[in-house]
Amino acid sequence: MDSSLYLAAACAAVAIVFALVKFSAIIKKDAGDSTMQDIARQVQEGAAAFLKTEYKWLAVFVVIVGGLIALSDAENGLGGKTAIAFVAGACASGIAGYFGMHTATRAAVRTTQAARASLTEALGVAFSSGIVMGMSVVGLALMGVVGFTLMYAAPENADGVRFSADSLNHVLGFSFGASSIALFSRVGGGIFTKAADVGADLVGKVEAGIPEDDPRNPGTIADNVGDNVGDVAGMGADLFESYVGSIIATMILGSFAFADKENMSSLVLLPLGVAALGILASIIGTYFVKAKDEAHISSALHFGVTVASIAAIVGSAVLCMVVFTFPEGVEGWRLLVAIASGTIIGILIGKVTEYYTGSDGKPVKNIAAQSETGAATNIIHGLATGMESVAAPVLLIALAIFVSYNVCQIEGVDGSGVYGVAIAAVGMLSTLGITLGVDAYGPVADNAGGLAEMAKLPKEVRERTDALDAVGNTTAAIGKGFAIGSAALTALALFSAYCSRAGKELDLEGSLLLDINNHKVMIGLLLGGILPFLFSALTMRAVGNAASEMVNEIRRQFREIPGIMDGTGKPDAARCIKISTDGSLKQMILPGLIAIIAPIAVGMWSPYALGGMLAGALVCGIMMAIFMANAGGAWDNAKKLIESGAHGGKGSDYHAAAVVGDTVGDPFKDTSGPSLNILIKLMTVVAVVFLPWFV
Repeated sequence: MDSSLYLAAACAAVAIVFALVKFSAIIKKDAGDSTMQDIARQVQEGAAAFLKTEYKWLAVFVVIVGGLIALSDAENGLGGKTAIAFVAGACASGIAGYFGMHTATRAAVRTTQAARASLTEALGVAFSSGIVMGMSVVGLALMGVVGFTLMYAAPENADGVRFSADSLNHVLGFSFGASSIALFSRVGGGIFTKAADVGADLVGKVEAGIPEDDPRNPGTIADNVGDNVGDVAGMGADLFESYVGSIIATMILGSFAFADKENMSSLVLLPLGVAALGILASIIGTYFVKAKDEAHISSALHFGVTVASIAAIVGSAVLCMVVFTFPEGVEGWRLLVAIASGTIIGILIGKVTEYYTGSDGKPVKNIAAQSETGAATNIIHGLATGMESVAAPVLLIALAIFVSYNVCQIEGVDGSGVYGVAIAAVGMLSTLGITLGVDAYGPVADNAGGLAEMAKLPKEVRERTDALDAVGNTTAAIGKGFAIGSAALTALALFSAYCSRAGKELDLEGSLLLDINNHKVMIGLLLGGILPFLFSALTMRAVGNAASEMVNEIRRQFREIPGIMDGTGKPDAARCIKISTDGSLKQMILPGLIAIIAPIAVGMWSPYALGGMLAGALVCGIMMAIFMANAGGAWDNAKKLIESGAHGGKGSDYHAAAVVGDTVGDPFKDTSGPSLNILIKLMTVVAVVFLPWFV
């Protein structure tokens, strides 16, 4: 069985090498003239400075929490082993995010230069940058899980058991470290990018009447920096954490549910095998992303993901039907159905998201049309669209749970059905290497368009980058829907691991932990329902505060810097970057701490209440996340639709109304919404890791 671990490690290494090869190929591309390179350098330096400062703050947090874990009782899943895994998870997530951002900021200017030649060349550079992010995430994540499994769980314990639930709890520290970095990166990057974006749009587009990404706007560089630290590094950290969490949760559930069964180790190693072959499938899929013209960009990206998904399912079939020998009663085809259900449901959630947020969809066209009667009706219909969009993804998630649970449920084996749900989450995330690549390509295309505008390149260059960006807006929205869907299944798997372990410690059946007649469980449900609203309020207000300061600063520069509007004066972009940096780092702390302190505080009172709180947060958090992400995406593309010439086009009153709607949607889709799926996952990881404190 150790050969499976080494095969997974080899596939993780392939992903890392593939990312480095892609990065090398990007760097060799032409970076354009000196003006383009100078603008790009400002974005590169601003993004690097933000992440370095953010990581310094997070290093203090990692050291303190790691120390607390190390000093805790080592016999129940804490201690030095878990502390080492925790620090490694935080570092791996940070490295993946930084490398992805580093690549994106260098790929943007090369995408702009490539757009001078053709749309196809520009797509190739931008997509390659996204693939670097995707492969860095899956490579480092899988390598970390495999490495700590080999160190902590593969050796036999005193009873001669390998891959025991207790030993795998130490590996869960890797997920906790990744989760912590993910939340702070998502919240901090989200506040940064939306403060800059809202400020630049309101003063530049609405008040000054100048185009988006106009070099006279001092907030433009900060906006471009924000795209990279929020939508590249932040999204990468988010899905890094989902990927790791789903794999480890499945391994723990397999070892727990089938603890006394022969060949139990096959169920522990299966998620590693699925993830490993998913990497190879993702690499295959990248070679099918080719677009002849503007009309085929979206279909080319989707085709690559589809090919990768089919290849991943075929690979999983080989694992389930040929490679592994499972415990008695466990049939390989049933596990394959669960894996495939996760993969297929992930694609379907993306399609639903595309309908509600795509420029060609009826909801976005309706919001754009409502802009003709003002910002108020634009906002009303945007909110309604976001609310309506919750139904279909949640029904699809419920379908995935129903299918995967029932197909894997074995009579007399508690936890077998939940194992099916967990392996479905792994299936959904198996092709993360390419799905994250499709998502992370969007910010690169967006930055490329900004560079074309600021460098005053020929009109056709901006038209090509705008074509890439228009698709990028939709792929980013699809990526958020995919992240939320995978978060729901991952959180459910982790939640089940908590119930199983807590039930064992309390000498209960796992289901009795959530007895609705228990007043502590009811209180926990209500407390959990509160948290997504409180968390969203804090992050929304943080964006509002930082954006207000940004608006005032841009107005001041327009007033006080001589010649800024006629192009003879130079705006102070560094000042705007500093405002976003200071505002985001200060205001990310409280939301981040809530996600960690709340489950610990409630768990210290009652593990029953904590179970209720995790359930309440899961339900409310998923609904809120989908609502906010899709409403924001729809507002954004409604604005883009008007800017393409519909309903009066750029500069019209209708456009101004759409910009207002988009500024409301910006923190929805890029700060609060995406952060909520990390909130629910981090809370469940904290509950499992610190369970020994509670019982």
